Amino acid sequence: MTTPQIKIPATYMRGGTSKGVFFKLDDLPEAARMPGAARDKLLLRVIGSPDPYGKHTDGMGGATSSTSKAVILSKSSKADHDVHYIFGQIAIDKPFIDWSGNCGNLSAAVGSFAISNGLVSKSRIPENGICTVRIWQGNISKTIIAHVPITNGEVQETGDFELDGVTFAAAEVKIEFLNPAADEGEGGGAMFPTGNLIDQLDVPGIGSVKATLINAGIPTIFVNAADIGYSGTELQDAINGDAAALARFETIRAYGALKMGLINDINQASMRQHTPKVAFVAAPQTYVSSSGKTVAATDIDLLVRALSMGKLHHAMMGTAAVAIGTAAAIPGTLVNLAAGGGARQAVRFGHPSGTLQVGAEATLINGNWSVTKAIMSRSARVLMEGSVRVPGDCF
Repeated sequence: MTTPQIKIPATYMRGGTSKGVFFKLDDLPEAARMPGAARDKLLLRVIGSPDPYGKHTDGMGGATSSTSKAVILSKSSKADHDVHYIFGQIAIDKPFIDWSGNCGNLSAAVGSFAISNGLVSKSRIPENGICTVRIWQGNISKTIIAHVPITNGEVQETGDFELDGVTFAAAEVKIEFLNPAADEGEGGGAMFPTGNLIDQLDVPGIGSVKATLINAGIPTIFVNAADIGYSGTELQDAINGDAAALARFETIRAYGALKMGLINDINQASMRQHTPKVAFVAAPQTYVSSSGKTVAATDIDLLVRALSMGKLHHAMMGTAAVAIGTAAAIPGTLVNLAAGGGARQAVRFGHPSGTLQVGAEATLINGNWSVTKAIMSRSARVLMEGSVRVPGDCF
Protein backbone atom coordinates (compact mmCIF):
# COMPACT_ATOMS: atom_id res chain seq x y z
CA MET A 1 0.00 0.00 0.00
CA THR A 2 1.41 3.39 -0.99
CA THR A 3 1.54 6.31 1.41
CA PRO A 4 0.19 9.61 0.10
CA GLN A 5 2.16 12.83 0.18
CA ILE A 6 1.73 15.32 3.00
CA LYS A 7 1.83 19.11 2.77
CA ILE A 8 4.04 21.21 5.05
CA PRO A 9 3.80 25.01 5.07
CA ALA A 10 7.09 26.44 3.84
CA THR A 11 8.72 29.46 2.22
CA TYR A 12 11.46 29.33 -0.38
CA MET A 13 13.75 32.33 0.16
CA ARG A 14 16.94 33.86 -1.12
CA GLY A 15 19.19 35.41 1.47
CA GLY A 16 22.42 37.00 0.21
CA THR A 17 23.98 34.62 -2.32
CA SER A 18 22.20 31.54 -0.91
CA LYS A 19 18.67 30.20 -0.94
CA GLY A 20 16.85 27.66 1.16
CA VAL A 21 13.56 26.30 2.43
CA PHE A 22 12.26 28.08 5.55
CA PHE A 23 9.90 26.48 8.08
CA LYS A 24 8.18 27.61 11.24
CA LEU A 25 8.94 25.01 13.89
CA ASP A 26 5.26 24.54 14.75
CA ASP A 27 4.42 23.80 11.10
CA LEU A 28 6.69 20.75 10.98
CA PRO A 29 5.22 17.31 11.62
CA GLU A 30 5.41 16.60 15.34
CA ALA A 31 8.15 13.97 14.96
CA ALA A 32 10.36 16.54 13.21
CA ARG A 33 10.00 19.32 15.77
CA MET A 34 12.89 17.93 17.78
CA PRO A 35 16.46 17.39 16.55
CA GLY A 36 17.09 13.85 15.44
CA ALA A 37 16.68 11.27 12.73
CA ALA A 38 13.06 12.12 11.83
CA ARG A 39 13.87 15.79 11.27
CA ASP A 40 16.94 14.97 9.19
CA LYS A 41 15.10 12.43 7.03
CA LEU A 42 12.29 14.90 6.38
CA LEU A 43 14.61 17.75 5.36
CA LEU A 44 16.73 15.46 3.19
CA ARG A 45 13.57 14.47 1.30
CA VAL A 46 12.47 18.10 0.98
CA ILE A 47 15.79 19.06 -0.60
CA GLY A 48 16.08 15.85 -2.66
CA SER A 49 19.17 14.34 -1.03
CA PRO A 50 21.05 12.11 -1.29
CA ASP A 51 21.12 12.41 -5.07
CA PRO A 52 23.70 10.24 -6.85
CA TYR A 53 23.00 12.24 -10.01
CA GLY A 54 23.98 15.48 -8.24
CA LYS A 55 21.01 17.44 -9.62
CA HIS A 56 18.32 17.55 -6.91
CA THR A 57 15.74 16.92 -9.62
CA ASP A 58 13.31 15.39 -7.11
CA GLY A 59 13.52 18.09 -4.46
CA MET A 60 13.82 21.78 -3.64
CA GLY A 61 17.62 21.83 -3.52
CA GLY A 62 19.79 23.43 -6.16
CA ALA A 63 22.61 20.86 -6.07
CA THR A 64 25.18 23.35 -4.76
CA SER A 65 26.26 24.20 -1.22
CA SER A 66 24.62 27.63 -1.65
CA THR A 67 21.22 26.20 -2.53
CA SER A 68 20.91 23.03 -0.43
CA LYS A 69 19.85 24.55 2.85
CA ALA A 70 17.02 24.45 5.37
CA VAL A 71 16.04 26.91 8.10
CA ILE A 72 13.75 26.36 11.09
CA LEU A 73 12.43 29.33 13.06
CA SER A 74 10.34 29.94 16.15
CA LYS A 75 9.67 32.74 18.62
CA SER A 76 12.60 33.14 20.95
CA SER A 77 12.22 32.45 24.66
CA LYS A 78 15.53 34.20 25.26
CA ALA A 79 15.42 37.68 26.78
CA ASP A 80 15.83 40.59 24.34
CA HIS A 81 15.49 38.35 21.28
CA ASP A 82 12.62 38.05 18.81
CA VAL A 83 13.33 34.85 16.94
CA HIS A 84 15.20 31.57 17.38
CA TYR A 85 16.86 30.33 14.20
CA ILE A 86 18.67 27.12 13.32
CA PHE A 87 20.27 26.19 10.03
CA GLY A 88 20.97 22.87 8.35
CA GLN A 89 23.54 22.48 5.55
CA ILE A 90 22.34 19.52 3.51
CA ALA A 91 24.81 17.29 1.71
CA ILE A 92 24.05 16.62 -1.94
CA ASP A 93 25.26 13.06 -2.40
CA LYS A 94 25.12 11.77 1.18
CA PRO A 95 22.25 11.28 3.68
CA PHE A 96 23.75 13.90 5.96
CA ILE A 97 22.82 17.30 7.42
CA ASP A 98 25.49 19.37 9.13
CA TRP A 99 24.11 21.43 12.02
CA SER A 100 27.53 22.60 13.26
CA GLY A 101 27.48 26.17 11.93
CA ASN A 102 25.47 29.11 10.70
CA CYS A 103 24.71 30.44 7.21
CA GLY A 104 25.53 34.14 7.18
CA ASN A 105 23.79 34.69 3.86
CA LEU A 106 20.48 33.15 4.92
CA SER A 107 20.72 35.11 8.17
CA ALA A 108 19.76 38.10 6.00
CA ALA A 109 16.43 36.42 5.23
CA VAL A 110 15.61 35.39 8.80
CA GLY A 111 14.50 38.86 9.88
CA SER A 112 12.24 39.26 6.86
CA PHE A 113 10.67 35.83 7.36
CA ALA A 114 10.17 36.47 11.07
CA ILE A 115 8.36 39.76 10.45
CA SER A 116 6.13 38.36 7.72
CA ASN A 117 5.24 35.22 9.69
CA GLY A 118 4.23 36.72 13.00
CA LEU A 119 7.41 35.94 14.95
CA VAL A 120 8.10 39.62 15.69
CA SER A 121 5.72 41.59 17.88
CA LYS A 122 3.62 44.02 15.84
CA SER A 123 4.55 46.75 18.30
CA ARG A 124 8.14 46.50 17.09
CA ILE A 125 7.28 46.89 13.39
CA PRO A 126 7.12 50.51 12.16
CA GLU A 127 4.68 51.57 9.45
CA ASN A 128 7.65 52.90 7.50
CA GLY A 129 11.33 52.73 8.35
CA ILE A 130 13.62 50.02 9.70
CA CYS A 131 12.58 47.09 11.88
CA THR A 132 15.42 45.82 14.05
CA VAL A 133 15.02 42.06 14.47
CA ARG A 134 16.96 40.42 17.29
CA ILE A 135 17.90 36.88 16.27
CA TRP A 136 19.29 34.07 18.42
CA GLN A 137 21.32 31.73 16.22
CA GLY A 138 20.86 28.34 17.86
CA ASN A 139 23.62 26.44 16.01
CA ILE A 140 26.36 28.66 17.41
CA SER A 141 24.58 30.37 20.33
CA LYS A 142 25.20 33.89 19.02
CA THR A 143 23.13 37.04 18.52
CA ILE A 144 22.52 38.50 15.07
CA ILE A 145 20.78 41.83 14.48
CA ALA A 146 18.96 42.31 11.17
CA HIS A 147 17.89 45.79 10.07
CA VAL A 148 14.94 45.13 7.75
CA PRO A 149 13.33 47.93 5.68
CA ILE A 150 9.56 48.31 6.12
CA THR A 151 7.17 50.11 3.75
CA ASN A 152 3.47 50.49 4.57
CA GLY A 153 3.81 48.00 7.40
CA GLU A 154 5.22 45.24 5.19
CA VAL A 155 8.75 43.96 4.56
CA GLN A 156 10.24 45.85 1.61
CA GLU A 157 12.04 43.41 -0.68
CA THR A 158 12.58 45.47 -3.82
CA GLY A 159 15.22 48.16 -4.10
CA ASP A 160 18.40 49.27 -5.83
CA PHE A 161 20.99 47.52 -3.62
CA GLU A 162 23.29 45.39 -5.76
CA LEU A 163 25.12 42.39 -4.36
CA ASP A 164 27.78 40.66 -6.45
CA GLY A 165 26.75 37.05 -6.94
CA VAL A 166 23.03 37.96 -7.09
CA THR A 167 21.50 38.73 -10.48
CA PHE A 168 18.94 41.38 -9.57
CA ALA A 169 18.94 44.38 -7.25
CA ALA A 170 16.82 44.30 -4.09
CA ALA A 171 16.37 46.10 -0.77
CA GLU A 172 19.43 46.37 1.46
CA VAL A 173 19.38 44.47 4.75
CA LYS A 174 22.16 45.40 7.17
CA ILE A 175 23.34 42.55 9.38
CA GLU A 176 25.33 42.74 12.61
CA PHE A 177 26.98 39.60 13.98
CA LEU A 178 27.55 40.35 17.67
CA ASN A 179 30.58 38.86 19.45
CA PRO A 180 31.08 36.48 16.51
CA ALA A 181 34.24 34.82 17.85
CA ALA A 182 34.05 31.51 19.68
CA ASP A 183 33.70 31.68 23.44
CA GLU A 184 36.14 29.92 25.73
CA GLY A 185 35.03 26.34 26.24
CA GLU A 186 33.30 26.03 22.88
CA GLY A 187 34.47 23.46 20.37
CA GLY A 188 37.74 24.76 19.02
CA GLY A 189 38.33 27.08 21.98
CA ALA A 190 38.71 30.84 21.61
CA MET A 191 38.97 33.04 18.52
CA PHE A 192 42.44 31.68 17.80
CA PRO A 193 42.22 28.07 19.02
CA THR A 194 45.99 27.53 18.97
CA GLY A 195 46.76 30.92 20.52
CA ASN A 196 48.66 31.96 17.40
CA LEU A 197 47.84 34.44 14.64
CA ILE A 198 49.80 32.25 12.21
CA ASP A 199 50.54 28.54 12.57
CA GLN A 200 52.58 26.09 10.57
CA LEU A 201 50.05 23.52 9.39
CA ASP A 202 51.58 20.16 8.48
CA VAL A 203 49.52 18.52 5.73
CA PRO A 204 50.47 15.08 4.36
CA GLY A 205 51.19 15.24 0.64
CA ILE A 206 51.38 19.03 0.69
CA GLY A 207 53.94 19.87 3.35
CA SER A 208 54.04 22.61 5.96
CA VAL A 209 52.07 25.72 5.09
CA LYS A 210 51.40 28.93 6.98
CA ALA A 211 47.81 29.14 8.20
CA THR A 212 45.63 31.49 10.22
CA LEU A 213 43.14 29.37 12.16
CA ILE A 214 40.26 31.53 13.37
CA ASN A 215 36.88 30.87 14.92
CA ALA A 216 34.82 33.97 14.15
CA GLY A 217 31.54 33.77 12.25
CA ILE A 218 32.50 30.23 11.38
CA PRO A 219 35.70 28.24 12.01
CA THR A 220 37.97 29.04 9.06
CA ILE A 221 41.42 28.01 7.86
CA PHE A 222 43.18 30.74 5.86
CA VAL A 223 46.27 29.96 3.79
CA ASN A 224 48.24 32.01 1.27
CA ALA A 225 47.24 31.32 -2.33
CA ALA A 226 50.87 31.26 -3.49
CA ASP A 227 51.77 28.61 -0.90
CA ILE A 228 49.40 26.12 -2.49
CA GLY A 229 49.99 27.02 -6.12
CA TYR A 230 47.25 29.56 -6.81
CA SER A 231 47.07 33.27 -7.62
CA GLY A 232 43.87 34.14 -5.76
CA THR A 233 42.06 35.16 -8.96
CA GLU A 234 40.64 31.68 -9.68
CA LEU A 235 37.00 31.15 -10.61
CA GLN A 236 34.97 28.05 -9.83
CA ASP A 237 35.87 25.95 -12.88
CA ALA A 238 39.60 26.24 -12.20
CA ILE A 239 39.20 24.28 -8.98
CA ASN A 240 35.87 22.47 -9.02
CA GLY A 241 36.82 20.65 -12.21
CA ASP A 242 40.08 19.41 -10.67
CA ALA A 243 39.45 16.35 -8.50
CA ALA A 244 43.04 16.30 -7.25
CA ALA A 245 42.81 19.93 -6.17
CA LEU A 246 39.57 19.31 -4.28
CA ALA A 247 41.16 16.34 -2.53
CA ARG A 248 44.10 18.54 -1.46
CA PHE A 249 41.77 21.19 -0.07
CA GLU A 250 39.84 18.55 1.85
CA THR A 251 43.10 17.28 3.34
CA ILE A 252 44.03 20.84 4.38
CA ARG A 253 40.56 21.24 5.88
CA ALA A 254 40.77 17.98 7.81
CA TYR A 255 44.20 18.66 9.31
CA GLY A 256 43.20 22.25 10.07
CA ALA A 257 40.10 20.99 11.89
CA LEU A 258 42.29 18.67 13.94
CA LYS A 259 44.72 21.47 14.86
CA MET A 260 41.77 23.73 15.79
CA GLY A 261 40.42 21.09 18.15
CA LEU A 262 37.16 20.76 16.24
CA ILE A 263 37.72 17.02 15.81
CA ASN A 264 39.69 14.47 17.81
CA ASP A 265 40.50 12.14 14.94
CA ILE A 266 41.24 12.96 11.30
CA ASN A 267 38.50 10.56 10.16
CA GLN A 268 35.87 12.70 11.89
CA ALA A 269 36.31 15.49 9.31
CA SER A 270 34.04 13.71 6.83
CA MET A 271 31.15 13.98 9.32
CA ARG A 272 31.70 17.71 9.77
CA GLN A 273 31.49 18.94 6.20
CA HIS A 274 30.08 22.41 6.88
CA THR A 275 32.84 23.43 9.29
CA PRO A 276 35.59 24.46 9.24
CA LYS A 277 35.85 26.34 5.98
CA VAL A 278 39.11 26.60 4.07
CA ALA A 279 40.05 29.75 2.16
CA PHE A 280 43.08 31.18 0.41
CA VAL A 281 44.15 34.81 0.24
CA ALA A 282 46.38 37.02 -1.90
CA ALA A 283 47.25 40.67 -2.39
CA PRO A 284 45.03 42.65 -4.79
CA GLN A 285 45.20 41.85 -8.50
CA THR A 286 42.94 42.82 -11.38
CA TYR A 287 40.78 39.93 -12.63
CA VAL A 288 37.58 39.22 -14.52
CA SER A 289 34.73 37.95 -12.33
CA SER A 290 32.37 35.12 -13.25
CA SER A 291 29.84 37.66 -14.60
CA GLY A 292 32.45 39.07 -17.00
CA LYS A 293 32.90 42.26 -14.99
CA THR A 294 36.47 43.43 -14.42
CA VAL A 295 37.45 43.85 -10.78
CA ALA A 296 40.32 46.33 -10.56
CA ALA A 297 43.12 45.79 -8.07
CA THR A 298 42.69 49.40 -6.97
CA ASP A 299 39.08 48.69 -5.91
CA ILE A 300 39.88 45.93 -3.41
CA ASP A 301 42.10 45.38 -0.38
CA LEU A 302 42.79 41.69 -1.03
CA LEU A 303 41.62 38.56 -2.85
CA VAL A 304 39.85 35.69 -1.09
CA ARG A 305 38.56 32.38 -2.42
CA ALA A 306 36.74 29.95 -0.11
CA LEU A 307 35.44 26.41 -0.33
CA SER A 308 32.12 25.22 1.04
CA MET A 309 30.99 21.60 1.23
CA GLY A 310 34.00 20.53 -0.81
CA LYS A 311 33.64 23.00 -3.70
CA LEU A 312 34.88 26.52 -4.43
CA HIS A 313 32.05 28.91 -3.56
CA HIS A 314 30.66 31.04 -6.39
CA ALA A 315 30.88 34.18 -4.24
CA MET A 316 31.50 34.22 -0.47
CA MET A 317 29.71 32.61 2.44
CA GLY A 318 28.40 35.23 4.85
CA THR A 319 29.93 33.53 7.86
CA ALA A 320 33.29 33.29 6.10
CA ALA A 321 33.00 37.01 5.32
CA VAL A 322 32.70 37.58 9.09
CA ALA A 323 35.89 35.55 9.54
CA ILE A 324 37.59 37.59 6.80
CA GLY A 325 36.55 40.91 8.33
CA THR A 326 37.63 39.83 11.80
CA ALA A 327 40.99 38.45 10.68
CA ALA A 328 41.63 41.54 8.54
CA ALA A 329 41.10 43.76 11.60
CA ILE A 330 43.81 41.95 13.59
CA PRO A 331 47.37 42.92 12.58
CA GLY A 332 49.56 39.94 11.78
CA THR A 333 47.06 37.41 10.45
CA LEU A 334 47.48 36.13 6.89
CA VAL A 335 44.29 37.97 5.92
CA ASN A 336 45.53 41.22 7.41
CA LEU A 337 48.95 40.86 5.77
CA ALA A 338 47.38 40.13 2.35
CA ALA A 339 45.43 43.38 2.75
CA GLY A 340 48.65 45.30 3.40
CA GLY A 341 48.90 44.96 7.19
CA GLY A 342 48.17 47.51 9.88
CA ALA A 343 45.00 48.34 11.77
CA ARG A 344 41.73 48.51 9.85
CA GLN A 345 38.01 48.42 10.67
CA ALA A 346 36.73 47.41 7.24
CA VAL A 347 37.98 45.51 4.24
CA ARG A 348 36.74 45.10 0.67
CA PHE A 349 37.78 41.81 -0.86
CA GLY A 350 37.50 40.30 -4.31
CA HIS A 351 35.74 36.93 -4.69
CA PRO A 352 34.78 34.93 -7.81
CA SER A 353 31.57 36.92 -8.41
CA GLY A 354 32.89 40.39 -7.57
CA THR A 355 33.52 42.27 -4.34
CA LEU A 356 32.16 42.48 -0.82
CA GLN A 357 32.85 44.87 2.03
CA VAL A 358 32.73 43.73 5.65
CA GLY A 359 33.58 45.67 8.78
CA ALA A 360 34.75 44.40 12.16
CA GLU A 361 35.60 46.01 15.49
CA ALA A 362 38.51 44.18 17.12
CA THR A 363 40.33 45.10 20.33
CA LEU A 364 43.29 43.66 22.22
CA ILE A 365 42.39 43.01 25.87
CA ASN A 366 44.97 41.58 28.27
CA GLY A 367 46.90 40.10 25.37
CA ASN A 368 43.86 38.45 23.78
CA TRP A 369 41.99 39.67 20.73
CA SER A 370 38.26 40.28 21.04
CA VAL A 371 35.76 41.30 18.37
CA THR A 372 32.54 43.02 19.38
CA LYS A 373 30.74 42.87 16.06
CA ALA A 374 31.08 42.28 12.34
CA ILE A 375 28.84 44.17 9.92
CA MET A 376 27.84 43.64 6.31
CA SER A 377 24.97 44.36 3.93
CA ARG A 378 23.00 41.67 2.11
CA SER A 379 19.54 41.43 0.58
CA ALA A 380 16.71 38.91 0.83
CA ARG A 381 13.58 38.00 -1.09
CA VAL A 382 10.72 35.51 -0.93
CA LEU A 383 10.83 33.36 -4.06
CA MET A 384 7.80 31.18 -3.35
CA GLU A 385 5.53 30.45 -0.42
CA GLY A 386 2.91 27.84 0.27
CA SER A 387 3.61 24.18 1.02
CA VAL A 388 6.22 21.60 0.18
CA ARG A 389 5.08 18.03 -0.38
CA VAL A 390 6.89 14.88 0.68
CA PRO A 391 5.82 11.22 0.97
CA GLY A 392 4.17 10.74 4.33
CA ASP A 393 6.42 7.82 5.22
CA CYS A 394 9.76 9.47 4.36
CA PHE A 395 10.60 10.25 7.98
